[in-house]
This record gives sequence, structure tokens and C-alpha cells, in this order.
Amino acid sequence: MTTDLTPTDMAHLRRCLELAAEALADGDGPFGSVLADSVGNALHEGRNREHSTGDPTAHPEFALARWAAMNLDPEACAGATVYTSGEHCPMCSAAQGWAGVGRVVYIASSEQLTQWRSGWGAGESPVRALPIQEVAPAVDVIGPVPELVEEIRALHQAAAGA
Repeated sequence: MTTDLTPTDMAHLRRCLELAAEALADGDGPFGSVLADSVGNALHEGRNREHSTGDPTAHPEFALARWAAMNLDPEACAGATVYTSGEHCPMCSAAQGWAGVGRVVYIASSEQLTQWRSGWGAGESPVRALPIQEVAPAVDVIGPVPELVEEIRALHQAAAGA
């Protein structure tokens, strides 16, 4: 399900794709994320670093939730958005819920990624794919974004060696 996205939303999502490609080039899973304030200004960004750091929790959504919690007041957190190349895993959803970041916009859903990986014969995730709102019900969620899905799918396909 999507709603109309603004040019600013789309620009942040395109940056997420760039960050995902950078992650893939460094041997990490192709995920990238941008944290923006309530008027759309980018505040912080990140990309997956789970393999390059040896830390399986080094997801960008988790890092951005922590950054928001440590650098923004509760009102600013509630008005902020995490843009991301893929729907949060349950760990990252929980982090966003605890930090109080109010909105997430993602390109591809966890369900889509699970289906793609299954079709490529890639291994399953070590945690169950759950919709963000099952873990963090107060978060406003928009996604997937059909206009960009094929771009992130191609990065995941390359990561899977398919």
C-alpha cells in the first residue's frame, strides 16, 4: 500500500538506493536508509554494515533509530521519517518504536524480499519477517513504492548471486 509521495520523499528513497548499492559493493546486504526531519531535511543516513563490521545488528534502520533517540527531542523524533530501501526487520522496527520516530517509508516489503530470496534459492532470514506495525503499531508506514522496487530487487538479486 502506498500513498502519494512527494518529490522530497522520492529523493530520499533514491538516496537509499545509492546507499544500498554502496553496501553491496562493500560485501554487505543491500540496505540503505535516510533519517529526515518533519520538513524533509536529511539529518543522518546509513547503510548495512553487518558483514564488513562483523556485527549482525549493524542495520541502518537500527543505527538511525539510535541516532534519533540520542540527538532529537521526543517531538522532533515523532515528526521524523526513516526512509529505507527495505521494510524494517523486527529488530529495527522495535528500535524505531522505542526511539519514537513517527514515520517510515520503504521501497520493498519484507514479504517481497522473502519471496525473491525463496525464488533464488537463497537462505532464509534468521528472524521472521513481520510488518513494521506488528512490532511498532504507533509508527506511520508507507510502502512499498512500486516505481523503485525493481531497482532494489536487482541489488538483492546480485547479493544472492542469482
